[in-house]
Amino acid sequence: MSTLPETSNRKYDLGFARWVRDNVDGADRMNMCMQCGVCSGSCPLGDQMEHGPRKIFMMVRAGMKEAVLKSNSWRSCVSCYNCVVRCPREVPVKYILQGLGAVALKEGYAEAVETDNTAFAKAFWETASKSGRTDERAVTVRYFYAAGGIGSLMSKGMANMGIAMGLVMAKRMSVFSMPDKIKGRSELKAIMEKAQEIQARHGSGT
Repeated sequence: MSTLPETSNRKYDLGFARWVRDNVDGADRMNMCMQCGVCSGSCPLGDQMEHGPRKIFMMVRAGMKEAVLKSNSWRSCVSCYNCVVRCPREVPVKYILQGLGAVALKEGYAEAVETDNTAFAKAFWETASKSGRTDERAVTVRYFYAAGGIGSLMSKGMANMGIAMGLVMAKRMSVFSMPDKIKGRSELKAIMEKAQEIQARHGSGT
């Protein structure tokens, strides 16, 4: 990804739209967006966003660099992929939002703070990458603990006891058994290490 070019303090800078098209994953398809609003209407947290995906795309086209990169829209994305699956023009909405978020962080328009969404994603990823499977107990413990240590773990655990019991009764979660692990975890580890190597190489622009 090339560095965001220096521009004047104009509210509208059409050069920004061209830069996004050339440097943000999936943004080369942004010109396919017909502003139908299916993405924003499908988003479970659309009402929490400062600007929904449809409006963000319109703002990018209008060259509203400051407003786009200071928006909280990308932080609210929970990666449910509703927008990607339902877009009638096959625009990779989620990827574009996350790409804009990466630009906002890199260029200093947003602080690298851990949101509730990222904390859950981190707990999910750490569990899945180590065992090859997700375990509701392990993910929940990591997620609740990250929010504020042992106190958060206890209080959130008690608050969600009804959900936990429902999972146990439906045989979706066990209380006493050890977490399941896949066979061949060494192969999984090798795959993960290779993926990290490719990601690091891609991030360095080589």
